[in-house]
Amino acid sequence: MNADKQICGMDPSSEFVDLAAEVFGLLSDPTRIRIILALRQGEELPVNTLADLVEKKPAAVSQHLARLRMTRMVSTRQEGTKVLYRLTDEHASTLVKEAIKQAEHSVANGTAPRHHHTAQH
Repeated sequence: MNADKQICGMDPSSEFVDLAAEVFGLLSDPTRIRIILALRQGEELPVNTLADLVEKKPAAVSQHLARLRMTRMVSTRQEGTKVLYRLTDEHASTLVKEAIKQAEHSVANGTAPRHHHTAQH
């Protein structure tokens, strides 16, 4: 039974706990969260488009993308002279979505947050 928990990393003593903390640290930057949100629909986008969407300079977005790529949260594909970025899988998007929901709870002032009232975004 404990062997199953160790395999998926959900045991408190799992070797993945420290790595999970690093993932949260990487996602602690608002620009990176905005990049994940911009890519969550599965589109492949170039740096300049992402920069426009997150309202940052392309050079800054490129540096954030490099960090996300290094941790394999985003991957790239070359199309001519453009590099297109996409989320590698759904996990980063899920983490960000749940963090946004938790943030909505922190400002709900005793009322049910918006995500409890509306369909999934």
